Amino acid sequence: MSEKLKVHSIESFGTHDGPGIRMVVFLQGCNLKCLYCHNPDTIDLKGGGLYDIDELVKRAVNMKPYFGKLGGVTVSGGEPLLQNKVLIPFFSKLKQEGIHTNIDTNGTVFSESVKLLLDEFADLIMVDIKHTNEDGFCKITGSSGLANNMQIINHREKSGKPFWLRYVLIPGHTDNPDELVRLGETFKNYKHLEKIELQPYHKLGIHKWEALGEEYMLKDAVENSPEQLERAKEILTPYFKEVKIN
Repeated sequence: MSEKLKVHSIESFGTHDGPGIRMVVFLQGCNLKCLYCHNPDTIDLKGGGLYDIDELVKRAVNMKPYFGKLGGVTVSGGEPLLQNKVLIPFFSKLKQEGIHTNIDTNGTVFSESVKLLLDEFADLIMVDIKHTNEDGFCKITGSSGLANNMQIINHREKSGKPFWLRYVLIPGHTDNPDELVRLGETFKNYKHLEKIELQPYHKLGIHKWEALGEEYMLKDAVENSPEQLERAKEILTPYFKEVKIN
């Protein structure tokens, strides 16, 4: 009997979720509650629907002509590593079909089975960097987790396998030039870090918070100007192989 993943939704033609065109499986449930989350409906572990992994693999195989050489399957969330034990057979079957696998993670779930998943079955991982210090991390996510964040990144670096970083640029919260320099200094010597993606802050999720009957806590934050994005890119460029604004 095939195992099942708890899925929130599936996007067939993702273009911002790793290399190439990708099938993106958004898993249900997250261990953090980020202030800026634009999919707060994925946080609750009780939501979502159960999908048979063989059914998902079949769907991915049908999409192979669209993937080309670069594309593949990305699992996002929520936090996909909460379901790491089921992701092992899922990714194993995808790899048997020659499909590139990627995990978009907050990087705070780490265990022996996560190590196995990362070392044997994940062609790429993209790790969210919420902040460069624990206090800032807690304010943004509602939880501690910076040490785990660094642990998973360091494990990936030591394994010699590629990874990307993602960083949400929130005016007044994470765009301070000193903070960006600290970010660059932290990661400047990582050899297998291929790029950092800057995620512009937006308020597209506000209506979802309101629909859930919860208050959106970053109402006062403004969206980035093109100049702010370019300034951040300029500060980070000396430290990384590639800095991309999404």
